Amino acid sequence: MQIIEGAGAFTDPGTEPNHYVEHFRSADLSVGTYSIPVVGTDDQTPHSEDEIYVVQSGRATVVTPSGSAAVAPGSVIFVPAGEDHRFVDLTEDLALVVLFAPPYESRRV
Repeated sequence: MQIIEGAGAFTDPGTEPNHYVEHFRSADLSVGTYSIPVVGTDDQTPHSEDEIYVVQSGRATVVTPSGSAAVAPGSVIFVPAGEDHRFVDLTEDLALVVLFAPPYESRRV
């Protein structure tokens, strides 16, 4: 067992549009926090791993090719590997716990 301290706590990215920090990695998954300030932008590109986001704080809209949805604390979002996705229309600083399986960038070519 391991307690993953700090997962989901908003981190101010300073002059950057967003911030990602990895807290844990095993052979099969990784856990991190993705923070986007209300004045920031989500500039990520599709990942080669399946991904789950858990909204810890903030409000936004998640947009994918199949549609869009409002998200708020407690929302859980699954994004399959390779799917384009973006968080837009933030009304509050957004902090997300992110789980990647397999680990983040482990399938990167």
